[in-house]
Amino acid sequence: MTTRTTAQAERLPVSALLALAMTGFICIVTETLPAGLLPQVGAGLGVSQAMAGQMVTAYALGSVIAAIPLTMATQGWRRRNALLLTIVGFLVFNSVTAVSSNFILTLAARFLAGASAGLAWSLLASYARRMVLPHQQGRALALAMIGTPIALSLGVPLGTLMGGLVGWRSAFWIMSGLTLLLIVWVLAQVPDYPGQAASSRPALRKVLGTPGVRPVLGVVIAWMLAHNVLYTYVAPFVAQAGLRDRVDLVLLVFGVAALGGIAITGRLVDRHLRAAVLASLFAFAAVALWFALWARVPAALYAGVAVWGLSFGGAATLLQTALADAAGDGADVALSMNVVAWNSAIAGGGVLGGLLLDNWGPQSFPGALIALLLLALAITLSARGHGFPPRPRLAH
Repeated sequence: MTTRTTAQAERLPVSALLALAMTGFICIVTETLPAGLLPQVGAGLGVSQAMAGQMVTAYALGSVIAAIPLTMATQGWRRRNALLLTIVGFLVFNSVTAVSSNFILTLAARFLAGASAGLAWSLLASYARRMVLPHQQGRALALAMIGTPIALSLGVPLGTLMGGLVGWRSAFWIMSGLTLLLIVWVLAQVPDYPGQAASSRPALRKVLGTPGVRPVLGVVIAWMLAHNVLYTYVAPFVAQAGLRDRVDLVLLVFGVAALGGIAITGRLVDRHLRAAVLASLFAFAAVALWFALWARVPAALYAGVAVWGLSFGGAATLLQTALADAAGDGADVALSMNVVAWNSAIAGGGVLGGLLLDNWGPQSFPGALIALLLLALAITLSARGHGFPPRPRLAH
């Protein structure tokens, strides 16, 4: 192989990976968009704001229920066709949401949009890994996941801004327009690959029993439960420091720091995955302890949020890489389990955080976070043989 050919092989397919990142961005913004538009949506559909909030619930429920069966049903499909199916789903169901005047129809469209997201999340990681050489897979996945922190930090503020400027229905039409552009982008830049032959598709039970899969899923649940207790109820938590009206700035600090976390993770994931997971969990636990002591001091709270974002930014890349490595040929199925675990943790974080808030107030959050993060650290430390081995990825 010539030097020029080697250089070409080593070059990341940036445009294709950014198309995957845009898919993830649309997944998350579509999910969170109603949260910034509840008054307008409620008025437009003739329901209360609490009922309008169920549009987010329906989306999450669709992801949890559909991820595994849709992933298994499309394993034999060519990969780009499966990816386009999810994107077309966003186009259709966001458009239905934009025109619907019936709340039940709107909830159904949101559920089906969530189902599209469930399939998308199970595809993105394995698709990104397939585009590159084995030693580039971590960096490729980090780039493909860059849309996640951007959407998490901008999704609700963006929805609120668009709702105020153009109305909530136009906001969903804008999402449909972005999806049309993404379809063209995928057709032009994302390579196609064959699906798995029927003889090589492992059963769901076999994948779940593969050494390393369950420990990684356990860390996903514990880590994301801790994250979502704080993220879901960030407004009452930061209100302790008098920042109730600055939630947008708090989330911006979180999002910018999370981008930094992704950049760092891209450099570490292939050679130091275990150390990066342990460092991220330890940093988040230290932040929880910091919040227990200093959550009422604005400067200290902003500093803690920055470290929290930094520790969270690479979470999707680290955990999906560990899970796909552990599952081998069952990576797509394992990643669909990750979708279920991740979204269940989002819902669980909302429930647990609500109970803590109602009974003991936001000052109880740090203790719960520390307990969950110590559990995640214990699982990671114990999974030395499989799941989070101490050697570089290419060595196993």
